[in-house]
Amino acid sequence: MVNKLISHKEAAGLIQNGQSIMVGGFGDAGYPFEMIKALHQSDLSHLTIMGNDGGCQGDPKGLFYTSGKVDKLIITYCGLNPDVSRQYTEGKLEIEFVPQGTFVERARCGGHGLGGFLTPTGVGTPVEEGKKILEVQGRKYLLEEPLRADVAIIKGAVADKFGNLMFHMVARNYNPLMAMAADLVIAEVDKIVEIGELDQNTIMLSGIFVDYIVDNRGDE
Repeated sequence: MVNKLISHKEAAGLIQNGQSIMVGGFGDAGYPFEMIKALHQSDLSHLTIMGNDGGCQGDPKGLFYTSGKVDKLIITYCGLNPDVSRQYTEGKLEIEFVPQGTFVERARCGGHGLGGFLTPTGVGTPVEEGKKILEVQGRKYLLEEPLRADVAIIKGAVADKFGNLMFHMVARNYNPLMAMAADLVIAEVDKIVEIGELDQNTIMLSGIFVDYIVDNRGDE
């Protein structure tokens, strides 16, 4: 069996300049903070980040997103981070705002090989700009295209050494969907157990979707 366990620094080294990265988490819940710190300390640049929000002013997420390493954010919200808002209004950071439900469904489509989906959300607003509008049974819908990334960085509670993952309650959020919608998946976890120790009925993401595991207890 291939050894999937690597250090945070080694995991950051797998990512290349200019790549797109899905980052799991809703606010702090299920967010891979240690991996983001490793990316912040790297020499990476021109990244596109896809995630729920722009973080908070001064937290690791917010500091990384405004570090100059990120060219574009695809997010649902940035109201808690005035630094992200300022860089956006100054033209230093490109942001594509996506309604939250639309963001989730675009990622699901990306992971399931679907060509997109129809939604009435955003019709008649700036969200519809540049998108195909279709009418079905007298109602207008936007055609929203799939969302995929080069890399997904997700956060789990427990993993076995194959990469089968469990998530803690709401920390599950976007993480499984993002793992299915990326070419390379790095899972940051709080605990690692041997294969066979997890009850198969508690596994929330199969290890077939996880390429590498990083252990929050340390990189020794």
